[in-house]
Amino acid sequence: MHKYIPVPFFLFLSFILNAQSLTQKIKGKVVDTSSQQPIPGVSIIILNTNPSIGVVSDFDGAFTIKNVPIGRYDLEISHIGYEAIIKPEVVVTSSKEVILSIGLTENAYSLDEVVLKPRVAKEKPINKMATVSARMLSVEEANRYAGGFDDPARLASSFPGVSSSVGNNAIVIRGNAPKFLQWKIEGVEIPNPNHFANLGVFGGGGLTALSSNLLANSDFYTGAFPAEYNNALSGVFDIRMRKGNNSKHEHSIEVGAIGIDFASEGPLSKKNNSSYLVNYRYSTLALMSSLLPEDAKGTNYQDLSFKLNFHTKKSGKFSIWGIGLLDKSGSSPKTKVNERNYYTDIEKQKAKQYMGAFGINHKMIFKNLAYLSTTLAVSTNGLDLKTDRLGDSSILQPKNKIDNSNYNITFKSFLNKKFSSKHTNKTGVTIRGLGYNIDLKEAEGGTNNLKTIVSENGFTSLVSAYTNSSFSLKNWKINIGVNTQLFTLNNNFTVEPRLGLSYQLNENNKLSFGYGLHSRIEALNIYFANTTNSTSLQANRGLDFSKAHHFVLAYDWNITEKLHLKIEPYYQHLYNIPIIKNSTTSLLNLQSDWFINDAYINSGKGKNYGLDLTLEQYINNGFYYLISGSVFNSKYKTDSEKWYNTRYNKNYLFNVLVGKEFRIGKHKQNLLGVNFKLSYQGGDRHSIIDHAASLDKKDAIYNETTPFTEQTRAGFISHFTVNYEWYKKKTTQKLSLKILNATNFKEYQGHRYHLKNNKVEEHREALLIPNISYKISF
Repeated sequence: MHKYIPVPFFLFLSFILNAQSLTQKIKGKVVDTSSQQPIPGVSIIILNTNPSIGVVSDFDGAFTIKNVPIGRYDLEISHIGYEAIIKPEVVVTSSKEVILSIGLTENAYSLDEVVLKPRVAKEKPINKMATVSARMLSVEEANRYAGGFDDPARLASSFPGVSSSVGNNAIVIRGNAPKFLQWKIEGVEIPNPNHFANLGVFGGGGLTALSSNLLANSDFYTGAFPAEYNNALSGVFDIRMRKGNNSKHEHSIEVGAIGIDFASEGPLSKKNNSSYLVNYRYSTLALMSSLLPEDAKGTNYQDLSFKLNFHTKKSGKFSIWGIGLLDKSGSSPKTKVNERNYYTDIEKQKAKQYMGAFGINHKMIFKNLAYLSTTLAVSTNGLDLKTDRLGDSSILQPKNKIDNSNYNITFKSFLNKKFSSKHTNKTGVTIRGLGYNIDLKEAEGGTNNLKTIVSENGFTSLVSAYTNSSFSLKNWKINIGVNTQLFTLNNNFTVEPRLGLSYQLNENNKLSFGYGLHSRIEALNIYFANTTNSTSLQANRGLDFSKAHHFVLAYDWNITEKLHLKIEPYYQHLYNIPIIKNSTTSLLNLQSDWFINDAYINSGKGKNYGLDLTLEQYINNGFYYLISGSVFNSKYKTDSEKWYNTRYNKNYLFNVLVGKEFRIGKHKQNLLGVNFKLSYQGGDRHSIIDHAASLDKKDAIYNETTPFTEQTRAGFISHFTVNYEWYKKKTTQKLSLKILNATNFKEYQGHRYHLKNNKVEEHREALLIPNISYKISF
């Protein structure tokens, strides 16, 4: 074991360091991962200082390391009877105290006097019941990685099996539609938190309302997730908010080309360790109007997030959290007649959107190695959109109208019990009430009359219960559980088993297997559509869950302490997918069509299979890289025996991220970081254009008898980020240049009809976003 530095000498050393350089505190709390009980006597040592600096956690598991020179450090955390870990890449600045929440896992088979060799576990998820296809998403990486743009959703596109685009920020996981991803905050499912959500792509948007100033490290799942997760088919983005500093007020202001960002945190009451954390962002994008597409120049957005934490002596811990956004966008017909080449040039559109979520959580930790967590939350989202189009007489005529508002009331509670060092169980229930008020209208072909597609308001619910156990058996770890769901709109019910197995071959190699049956309901407007190709007015009301079996293998190799390789082959079998009878139309391929009034049946199938690979070099002497690649196939079929490519079958995608940090300045305290990302991915899929039908309808019409046989050219996209950070005694200042799509690649946006040339053209658009920003933290 490491030898501890005597406290008097440590204080003397700290005084000398403080006289020569800027310093900061590292503090936090160490708990048992399974029981959440604090662990006293834990050794916390900063490895890359000379000599090493260390402290021991107190009776409440709390620790404070004072006078740490600014820089980037690895922390070794160890305690007899627990698996020792190394927490890498902890960034220490002069303006903000570093607050860490650390969990240790009890080792069931280590002797009392033995402390096992610590292991860097940066790639492991926070949730210990996740076995495969899960990764911890670091907020620090969202700030650092090129292409992250301080947006955790964009950071996810760097991981294997995940593709996205610059324009719509939609997350495609292993060939699945973005609408199959579930977003969660503080354990509660929320509506899509993207600004301008669900306009271009269901599940996508612009930037998320999730500021990196507010978020804690979170988990991102791409398949075979644990039993506690329901209503998700492709993946889960499980987002957590961090706690504000309970002993010191800290603030930051950032001003950039895309807007302003203000964050503040501090104690509400130092007596009971309560704290607040708040973040507000506002942007008009006006300074970049020349770089934006024509239909995006009227765009502005704002969002607000907060979290309050309260501790009581006998009644447990309370937290209150919230997030909200407001968006406005619009476009007008072009004034010059000779510039009106496409329908978008003769349309007037106004869109207003909002999204909000608010929750109260209570956590009670018991002395019998159990804790109870209960949350009551409400969320809402809405879209008010109206589109008019110039007719032959140059008079605006209605084209469509969307008035869609939803609210959810969620009650969630679970009991986590650690029975022994070998067995932990988590059992819970989630009741999610779904309120809706939907009014969708679209002009009938060639007329000005708006036809009602959906007009419905009411309330239904989605009820889920689950239990999940984790067992440790020498070199084996087993996670087994089951989830059940009931959709009260039509009383459809599912029972979904989950299984995860991992076997530690030796100190540096591990094999894992994961299986899960997963399901998801469709957007509510699908169920309430006034169907035209059926004898029933609302034939879709009885649609069952879309379902999928996930099978994943994984091989992990710690090549060195800071170099990690992971290989994951997977197979996903989808079934019960809604399709239109005697056609090639499947909701697996749904992209952005609000005005659906066809009848569907649950007879469709799909399959996604492929291989994901990640090679990651953690930061070492300021240098890091991440190489991820995926080769895959995504197919579907309807009620025939023929398999077709899905819309999202890109076949391959590769990412290379690389960066270097340089310590510069008189005392080597200032930081210069240069980061690049290169992405190469297969082209987008579309069907063959039916030119005769397009000429007749004066619109882009596809031949859907052989869907998605065509593929556009492969995409090569690059991103660039450079940060320069300098420090004063109580402030940190940062100047950043972040460029999305630095090579100005034109992304495929579909096809559109040229009104003057009377032909269909491929529509491509380049969205290059440079953001120059200045941030001060104090």
